[in-house]
Amino acid sequence: MRFPRRSGILLHPTSLPSRFGIGDLGDEAYRLIDFLVAARQSYWQVLPLSPTGYGNSPYQGLSAFAGNPLLISPEKLVEAGYLLQEDLEAAPDFPAERVDFETVSPYKKGLLERAFARFQEGASQTERAAFARFCQEQAFWLEDFALFMALKEAHGLRPWWEWEEALAKRDPRALTQAREGLEDEIKSQEFRQWQFFEQWLALKRYANEQSVRIIGDIPIFVAQDSADVWAKPHLFHLDEELRPAFVSGVPPDYYSPTGQLWGHPLYRWGVMAQEGYSWWIARFRMAFTQVDVVRIDHFRGFYNYWKVPAGEKTAVKGRWVRGPGAGFFRAVTAALGEVAIIAEDLGDFDEESRAGVDALMAEFGYPGMKVLQFAFGSGPANPFLPHNFTRDCVVYTGTHDSDTTRSWYLTISEPEREFVRRYLGTDGSDIAWDLIRLAWASVARTAIVPAQDLLSLGHEARMNTPGTSGPPNWCWRLLPGALNDKVAARLAELTEIYGRAP
Repeated sequence: MRFPRRSGILLHPTSLPSRFGIGDLGDEAYRLIDFLVAARQSYWQVLPLSPTGYGNSPYQGLSAFAGNPLLISPEKLVEAGYLLQEDLEAAPDFPAERVDFETVSPYKKGLLERAFARFQEGASQTERAAFARFCQEQAFWLEDFALFMALKEAHGLRPWWEWEEALAKRDPRALTQAREGLEDEIKSQEFRQWQFFEQWLALKRYANEQSVRIIGDIPIFVAQDSADVWAKPHLFHLDEELRPAFVSGVPPDYYSPTGQLWGHPLYRWGVMAQEGYSWWIARFRMAFTQVDVVRIDHFRGFYNYWKVPAGEKTAVKGRWVRGPGAGFFRAVTAALGEVAIIAEDLGDFDEESRAGVDALMAEFGYPGMKVLQFAFGSGPANPFLPHNFTRDCVVYTGTHDSDTTRSWYLTISEPEREFVRRYLGTDGSDIAWDLIRLAWASVARTAIVPAQDLLSLGHEARMNTPGTSGPPNWCWRLLPGALNDKVAARLAELTEIYGRAP
């Protein structure tokens, strides 16, 4: 698929303002769409929308299909009649500038349980029918996920391999007993998913009606402690005790000198191929229900992936293993037709791997990524410098894994800063907007800027530092009113000047 010449911003919904401690799908999300329209933008890019597990990372999701209940708007639940206004009056005094997951999670869970109880007590026949229809249509993933989450909460949120052996290994009698004993808890989980999808798809419709398309994100791997691995262990390289023998990661690169040890279990690609990649096709189908364009995180893993022995403390002692390659994407295309995919193709490549990944992207017309913060460390031949771009790419000032542009500029070496200034023809005093202008002026058909760079924020606004876990990762939030008319007008001007306006 050929992308038109357009632009947009990167901002995860958890980073939106909200008085409930975390960004959600309420009025501020709609205001963001209005800001994008005023700024002449065509895209809103988000991170994975799945419920988060370890470290609250959206790349360690509890499901490849489910939505994150923490994103459900309490105020929209009031509008739907499942909460009362007085239910919201005792909200804690959450910090406005960050997400405090330890306090947000139990608070939002309490509201969702109250909403489900009120639904059970007083829902109309029409509402009950809509809920039943959702459960039936999504049963292929929802039944396992709802049982998984009910069991997880019943076991104090411990990972599934620490449950009783019969449950961990999915003994049919044990599962039947669990479904009977946890019937209300399972229904509560299904209700949360129904409300997430009701709210998210309503927001997506609003965005699409304003000609704003949403770019979503599919991590190539899923977390070990996920409903997917628990429900379909035959698709993953697990031993007899259902523990991975090898895990995911990447070798040392410009993000980390010891590599990144992600720790996901690896796929049995041969088994997936025998099943016609049905799990993956269902995953893509769900993704394109939620969003308009999908960025595949760590796209190169479909060509070759880094295989690290389980138990290693870093990702250094791994090796490259061949992935499923073009046959996989031919199966996806045959099932779904031509779809809009962006390939995250960053990282260090040897010559053979670079050629293989490039050939894979070229065959299916998937654009890769260029990050301007990577452009200035090695002279004029650097592939991230705009004069070396082709049109079929997506250019970013920075990503969710990099520092803000202002902080990046202050921490690089003076020779690199000098090259930045010479290349841009500026003094660097407004460096974030200098890079936005550079991205917007480039030949890349798509240009994306993180919201932090629109506001010229510093290191305190960094979203994630690879190789680390826990706060402050994934905690940054936008302050109310920050994306104002002045910012919109400035971005709109650049967008019109460089031919990216819709």
